[in-house]
Amino acid sequence: MTSRIYVALDTPDLDRAKTLAKAVKRHAGGLKLGLEFFAANGPAGVADLAHEGLPIFLDLKLHDIPNTVAKAVQALRGLEPAILTVHAAGGRAMLEEAKACAPASTKVVAVTLLTSLDTTDLSDIGVGGTAHDQVARLADLAREAGLDGIVCSGAEVAAVRRGWHDGFFVVPGVRPADGATGDQKRVITPRAAIDAGASILVIGRPVTAAEDPDAALRAIAATL
Repeated sequence: MTSRIYVALDTPDLDRAKTLAKAVKRHAGGLKLGLEFFAANGPAGVADLAHEGLPIFLDLKLHDIPNTVAKAVQALRGLEPAILTVHAAGGRAMLEEAKACAPASTKVVAVTLLTSLDTTDLSDIGVGGTAHDQVARLADLAREAGLDGIVCSGAEVAAVRRGWHDGFFVVPGVRPADGATGDQKRVITPRAAIDAGASILVIGRPVTAAEDPDAALRAIAATL
């Protein structure tokens, strides 16, 4: 069975990313490459990591006017990422353009609310209601815009899946029961996330900061 754990290689160091990718490639479901990696290494770096043979989750969280996002997605087509993120807050037209311009093989998923934010943070930026309310609103928008799924915390995934049975749900902020939360505010254990309806889990530091990343990954996978 293919692992549902994507390992987040959140580093600007290409050699470090390659070392980690080689260490976890036997037991990871894919590699997540985010803004930190992309800013330092660009498309060439993504292509380099793809040579390890694992699906690439390109987590760029694109958010701009529809035309700009459309052109950005078109520029990324050659990489054929398995998963690509955009921000749901960019609006319906932007979401529709992103999906229309992506390769058919790429799942375009919308980031609803970063797991580093909570209800207090929403209030600070002028958004009323709870974190759960905001995720539900943006999940509905993403579904109506034709996206494949969303990124949300484990706290919301069960409720969202009830209204979107065939959606693809990416859950970050996943930490083992004894793991440090770091800068994440809304975290969940891997087992609880899967039980709640996550399609894939994104796990970074509990694996990549471990003395033996593959052993750490296998220990987490054993809980699933």
